[in-house]
Amino acid sequence: MVKELTLQYWLDDGWYVGKLIEVPGVFSQGKTLPELQDNIREVYELMMEDYYSSEETQENEVQEMMLVL
Repeated sequence: MVKELTLQYWLDDGWYVGKLIEVPGVFSQGKTLPELQDNIREVYELMMEDYYSSEETQENEVQEMMLVL
């Protein structure tokens, strides 16, 4: 499944620092913008892997739906 998420980033002391707007808690940094993008992707994937492998998630059926606001 392809997800489109918004990366908000800024320069801080020579580093690109960023967060995903739609997923609170996903932050990272990189020396270059492509490095930041790779790092953010990795953090997001690790977070989702951890979420979907948790006991609580395994005990309950997980469903997703698209919301239009």
